[in-house]
Amino acid sequence: MTSLVSELRVGVIGAGYWGPNLIRNFSEAPGGTVVGVADLSEERLGAIRKRFPAVRTTTDAHELVRDAAVDAICIATPISTHRPLAEEAFAAGKHVFVEKPLAGTVEDAEAIVRAASAARRTLMVGHTFVYNPAVTKVRDLLERGELGDVHYVHSQRVNLGLHQFDFNVLWDLGPHDVSITLYWLDQEPEWVQCVGGSFIQDGIEDVVFLTMGFPSGALAHAHLSWLAPSKIRNMTVVGSKKMAVYDDGQPAERVKVYDHGVDLLAAEELRRSYRSGDIHSPRVAETEALQLEVRHFIESVRTGRPPRSDGEAGLRVVRVLDAAMRSLRANGTRVAYRVAAAASAAR
Repeated sequence: MTSLVSELRVGVIGAGYWGPNLIRNFSEAPGGTVVGVADLSEERLGAIRKRFPAVRTTTDAHELVRDAAVDAICIATPISTHRPLAEEAFAAGKHVFVEKPLAGTVEDAEAIVRAASAARRTLMVGHTFVYNPAVTKVRDLLERGELGDVHYVHSQRVNLGLHQFDFNVLWDLGPHDVSITLYWLDQEPEWVQCVGGSFIQDGIEDVVFLTMGFPSGALAHAHLSWLAPSKIRNMTVVGSKKMAVYDDGQPAERVKVYDHGVDLLAAEELRRSYRSGDIHSPRVAETEALQLEVRHFIESVRTGRPPRSDGEAGLRVVRVLDAAMRSLRANGTRVAYRVAAAASAAR
């Protein structure tokens, strides 16, 4: 449904770790403005009022949702609150931007998607990295066939600290690597496998190794950890023609393309040629990914076109994480993704 408002008036629920970044970016985005912020903490609201004096604040999120002066609700609250807040917002006729992951269960994620469809309002999930110019550059390389057929994707997202108490590292860091991988490969996995360990807190994994297998034959493997000596954020794509590395820790050259590979010369003799050609770094725009993301949300509301990270994209990520948790709890047993998705749809 296309919105006719000239400026999208946004109410943000949650002013904790990520909320202020969303408030800033929605305030700065062309065609958007933040008119209200809700949070249970008066201290946090005080900081918002000091930084954004024109923004109205309240400790009552329901008041913000009911406000006729609000066109869209941005939800940056704990995962367990996403479904009730989103459903309430859609019932009130609002568009909804919800931080990643969409929900903590497949059932809740599906309910949010249904609510958006019934309300005929835009639903977008905050998978910021699929708006990162470096990530979209790799997607462009893949779409143009420059890398050839993808053999595998390997990623590392590790650091020391930032331990959570109510969910594990898979749900904390996993949405990033899963959303990027699904965006790059443009397909859902056939199976998911996951192993990990709880070294600091019993029952809350601080390191996991997630593997996905895709219908094309491609594999994807992610190392996620809160327990590592340094902060690493990189992903490697190995194709049949070339290879690419996306490294978020190297702002000057965030994407490198390697003309490296192996060519079979004579199968009967098992002779192979190892190709080691040029390495180049394509130009990547410096625009902040979060700013691009909120602009995309505003444009999606205006045009009625589904956003890149719409409800279905968010649901696919939750389904992967759910399958990974099933595997993790079953000591690394491979879980069929389609079976898990079909079972959730039948409930």
